[in-house]
Amino acid sequence: MRKYFLLLAPIFFILVMFGWLQQIDILWKIGLIFGFSSIAIGAGHLKILSGYQYTFWIITAVCAGLIYPDFFLHVGSFDMRNKWLILIIIQMVMFGMGTQMSIEDFTGIRKSGKGVLIGLLGHFTIMPVMGFLIAKTFGFEPEIAAGIILIGSCSSGLASNVMTYIAKGNLVLSVTVTAMSTLAAPIMTPFLMKIFAGTMVEVQFFNMMMEIIKIVLVPLMAAMIHDILKNYGETARKRIYFLTTLSAIWLVVVLFGNFFTIADDSTAAHVLEIVNFSCGAFVVGTLYHLLYKAYSKIDLIMPYFSMFGIIYFTLVTTAAGRDNLIQIGFLLFLASILHNGAGYFFGYWFSRISGLDKKSSQTIAFEVGLQNGGMASGLAGAMGKLATVGLASAVFSPWMNVSGSLLANYWRKKGNEEETEITAVIN
Repeated sequence: MRKYFLLLAPIFFILVMFGWLQQIDILWKIGLIFGFSSIAIGAGHLKILSGYQYTFWIITAVCAGLIYPDFFLHVGSFDMRNKWLILIIIQMVMFGMGTQMSIEDFTGIRKSGKGVLIGLLGHFTIMPVMGFLIAKTFGFEPEIAAGIILIGSCSSGLASNVMTYIAKGNLVLSVTVTAMSTLAAPIMTPFLMKIFAGTMVEVQFFNMMMEIIKIVLVPLMAAMIHDILKNYGETARKRIYFLTTLSAIWLVVVLFGNFFTIADDSTAAHVLEIVNFSCGAFVVGTLYHLLYKAYSKIDLIMPYFSMFGIIYFTLVTTAAGRDNLIQIGFLLFLASILHNGAGYFFGYWFSRISGLDKKSSQTIAFEVGLQNGGMASGLAGAMGKLATVGLASAVFSPWMNVSGSLLANYWRKKGNEEETEITAVIN
């Protein structure tokens, strides 16, 4: 089936050329969207393209958002940028990523403490600083510049773990740095945004911290509850079920007590909101585990939900920021190459100078260079600035996947060649 979609792609692109030359707008517009969609579906048929299937879906989303912005911003009278829809989808993205992690990932610091510290230090210094310098150098307007700094201030993405695996790097170190940077994000991301972007957009430290807890730590907590129920024995399961029961009772009380109607911006209101979301994490984590027991393959499917969520953010962000993207799209793409490349370069050499071996340094390069674009999009949406602050993540995310795949395959090939040479010398 994939082969046929791949064969259809050139036909669609011929229609694009014909429609463009004959000035038949609908023909080249539809042809372009269907052309990239066909490549995205058919990419799995060719080994050389299979690693870029997700990237082609992102490109398709960008094209669709640019060509038909109004169509993808509203479904009837419903605004696709609705705050609650954005929150639910970003939580789904983070939960899907969390199902690919475990409690063990957060204890890896005992095995590779030095590497983790170097990774965290490099991640939360190199990328926000480079984001600030690039934004200032290119002269982007304040909210666009703040978006570049935002993606540089977020935690590592799970893409870094995938790239490390492909490159045959230090996977334990990679997973641990990703886990620890995610835990540090509620403090570090608003702190760095306050320092580097505080003059560009209004940054409310406490509010941003609360948003990160909701969109990152709460769904991660739900995923860890599933992990505990799956791997930690009967005693742990009983405790989780007890806490889930209490959480469900509390949510019913809150719902019927109209506590959800508290609308003030006080600290108490934010704390109550986090308590409610945390209780929801117990309920969701437990219900998901029951679903897992009935259908164990669901853990393998969840990453696709995460991918769908990021494609949604790319589509809506592109549609909302279409005019800005047309004006500065090329400059943003160039900025993404520089930002991402600086992460790889300085991440690697900072690690080497700090005494890490080549494989661990390559791992830190991925951890520094590959940011959590979904988190950046979610925060931009929570700020109500998806069309400006969120624009950088829509451009940076596809390039990070492409560059990461290229670098991972290069390092893997180079490592195989070095192993062959060593074996030949020994023999």
